[in-house]
Amino acid sequence: MWILFAFGSAAFAGLTAILAKVGIKNTDSNVATALRTVVVLLFSWLMVVVVGSQGSILDISRKAALFLILSGLSTGASWICYFKALQIGDVNKVTPIDKSSTIFTMLLAFVFLNEKITAIKVLAMALISIGTYLMIQKKEIKNNDSKSNLWVIYAIASAIFASLTSILGKVGIEGVESNLGTAIRTIVVLIMAWLIVFVTKKQYTVKDIDAKSWAFLILSGFATGGSWLCYYRALQEGPASVVVPIDKLSILITIIFSYLFLKEKLAKKSITGLILIVAGTMVLLL
Repeated sequence: MWILFAFGSAAFAGLTAILAKVGIKNTDSNVATALRTVVVLLFSWLMVVVVGSQGSILDISRKAALFLILSGLSTGASWICYFKALQIGDVNKVTPIDKSSTIFTMLLAFVFLNEKITAIKVLAMALISIGTYLMIQKKEIKNNDSKSNLWVIYAIASAIFASLTSILGKVGIEGVESNLGTAIRTIVVLIMAWLIVFVTKKQYTVKDIDAKSWAFLILSGFATGGSWLCYYRALQEGPASVVVPIDKLSILITIIFSYLFLKEKLAKKSITGLILIVAGTMVLLL
């Protein structure tokens, strides 16, 4: 079942990137992240009530609570970097870099979770690395605008924090009902996101968000919530080094939708890179 949940996570995550891209088009990325997290929080706690796991919150150990909080902080940092990268760069360029967190996760799982690195995993990492490199195409800098390629830095930071999230989350949900663990982490993300909004004094821009942006931000929040619930259920039962790569197959859904709805086209080199990334991910299922 954990494999099905992992694929479910990938499907929802793929939709999230497209919905969020449209939602943050005319909205500050930090404000958008904070608003989306409110939706995710409501969605995640609704699931906690549905499964009836709220009563076990007092049974969570200090170790689990600490790692859930750290995982939440990493998630917040990853989201902030990711949606800033999406706002600046194209979806079909940002997403491959973000999904390269698979490589970092496998390495961290080896170091901290004692998950073995086999020949198949080495092959997978090589394919994903080469594929990601082929898909990275920097935007041409116009009028000496050095900010136009900052999306690369934000995307790489997003991948690093996302890999930390997976490892910390894996430890944090041991002995904790997965929906409850997701809900607790979301509280941490929400606090972090709104702190950044107030520090940057962007809270006043909320009133300027148009109806279309609100709709897509809310929908992306629901998609994120669905992805999280599936992801941490899969992570609770399956190995992080396999669950994470399956989740990253969301890149296929994201690329397809970015082509259909955002009119973002892939060059031949990028298509080759995408094939290698998918091949590397599928190798891990052997």
